[in-house]
Amino acid sequence: MKSFTPFRWLYRMFNGASRTLLGGSRELTVADERYDSPSKLAVRRFFRKPLATGAVIILAGMFLFVFIGSAIAPADLTETGSEMLHTNMAPTQSLMKLPEGMKDGVVDISSRGTFTIGVDTEGKVSMWGQYVNISGDPARDVMNIPEEVKNSKIAHVAAGSDHCVAISQDGHVYAWGEYDNGQYGLEGSMIASARKEPDELLNGTIDASQVRQLICGNQVTAILMEDGTIYAWGNDGLSATNLSSVIKHGKNESKIVKLAFTNDGIYGIDENGSFVCGKSTKYNIISVPDESGRAVSTDLFEYIKDRKVVDIAASGNALALVLDDGEIVVSGMKEPLPELPEGENAVTVSGGTRHFVLTTDQGRVYAWGQNYRNQCNIPAKLTEAGAVDTVYASGFQNYAFKDGKFVDSWGLKGYLMGTDDMGRDVFNRIMNGGRMTMTVGAVAVIVSTIIGIIIGCISGYFGGAVDMLLMRLTEIVGAIPFLPFALCLSAIFQGSDIHEDTRIVIIMLILGVLSWTGLARLVRGQILAEREKEFVTAARSMGVREKRIAFRHILPNIVSVILVTVTLDFASCMLTESSLSYLGFGVQLPRPTWGNMLDGSRSALVIQSFWWRWVFPALFLSIVVICINIIGDTLRDVLDPKSEVEK
Repeated sequence: MKSFTPFRWLYRMFNGASRTLLGGSRELTVADERYDSPSKLAVRRFFRKPLATGAVIILAGMFLFVFIGSAIAPADLTETGSEMLHTNMAPTQSLMKLPEGMKDGVVDISSRGTFTIGVDTEGKVSMWGQYVNISGDPARDVMNIPEEVKNSKIAHVAAGSDHCVAISQDGHVYAWGEYDNGQYGLEGSMIASARKEPDELLNGTIDASQVRQLICGNQVTAILMEDGTIYAWGNDGLSATNLSSVIKHGKNESKIVKLAFTNDGIYGIDENGSFVCGKSTKYNIISVPDESGRAVSTDLFEYIKDRKVVDIAASGNALALVLDDGEIVVSGMKEPLPELPEGENAVTVSGGTRHFVLTTDQGRVYAWGQNYRNQCNIPAKLTEAGAVDTVYASGFQNYAFKDGKFVDSWGLKGYLMGTDDMGRDVFNRIMNGGRMTMTVGAVAVIVSTIIGIIIGCISGYFGGAVDMLLMRLTEIVGAIPFLPFALCLSAIFQGSDIHEDTRIVIIMLILGVLSWTGLARLVRGQILAEREKEFVTAARSMGVREKRIAFRHILPNIVSVILVTVTLDFASCMLTESSLSYLGFGVQLPRPTWGNMLDGSRSALVIQSFWWRWVFPALFLSIVVICINIIGDTLRDVLDPKSEVEK
């Protein structure tokens, strides 16, 4: 029994299709083939080769992927296309994968970046997502939950940008992950300027039942107790510059009841419903619409006046306050606030890294902020009244619960092919980079083909002094060292003020103008053979003009040779463009090509630790080039009149 393979199936499918299209529904016989045109025979012979058929299908899929896909999801070349919290992430789709054990009851969920921590009602800690541990030290890997945490019943958890903190029900404070900026107390392991973890936490326990809030920021942590005491430590010189003044407010003025970390500060609300900012004035000015609807700047405290703040949340660079009359006030974010229906008021607000989520007294969910990672695309069922009562907005994900049961989640699932050193989606850049690489290769081939056909046809047909002049020109161009010359020209353009789009056009022209010599010689040789045949003599005797004979009578007879050469040259031009970009002289970043994506992967660290950054671009480039070469080689076989005709 013959084994079944995909190529054998493709061969049968295309063989049957070609017979139906070219020969009707009846089965073709040897006699039928004698009367078929050479083009029909060539098509039939081509699709009888399983390898060539597979190459055509793969190449067509690649073209659809890079051209249609890039039109649907174009590359974001601005700073919003980068997410520095997601640099060098491995391929994953697990960033929003809530563990099954947490779907029946959650105490807290916390995240500021690529990993998320949560604790369920049974006191079990779970973590999901991933963390890029560049150091390679297992002790610094925040995803490695300590055994004492696994074996304890945990009451509170929080995740910072590179560390986690947990408080057990018996009052022990645990911390793990990075520690070199004072994230937790290891003797001699942190910078001198960092605020040290309090001794009562390092060497003793606290009353876990009196812990009101545990929060982590960027390398900083704070524990807020019911009596207003604040335990705080970490890199407050960078990530919480107003920490001391906020703690002082809680001691000397009024008790703090809730805190929130931005990237560089800590803010809160006190028992009187006042907004507490310490010595920071970064968020004291807000934009509100005037009577005409135009946004005007006003002082936050003057706008609030006698109203009380009942909830506070922070994103990386913004604050959101819920007032006692149900109004939302936001400072530091340019994205518009959601418009609540009349009579519906905000109740709670939660902050992610770049967005906010609020719940209303009608049980609906609203989200706003940056939506580049789908963190504001709320599922339709959550916009219905009574859908949820609690939403945890983590870094770039959101988790909705109703009566303690998980309802739905939305946001960033992950990156199919990982991210690069700028936090850009490798899959999106491969898609858009392939379009650029193929476009450059195609335009360069078109330019070189036009030049090669014209010079080769004129030289071969007219001969004599014309042939001598054109062939010497061909030899001169062919003697130019291609890669060094292209590098020199590209370096000159790189140092000028030429627009990037103009540079790309120039690169295409350089590739085309320097790569026509081989085709010109091939066309000349074929023309020399064809011009001595009887049909040329007959055309001359009928008074047909020489130019018409050369381009309308002889040239169509050698189109098969040109087609094969052009196909193979297309692959060569793609490789050349990728080589130039790899060396840094082709298309420049941030505009992606497969070549300059490989250029960013030349270091030993990338090759060893971040394999996806070079494997996927190299794989796509290799597949396309190999498929083009297979198609070109097969065309050369099926279009060769001297080859054995398959029966």
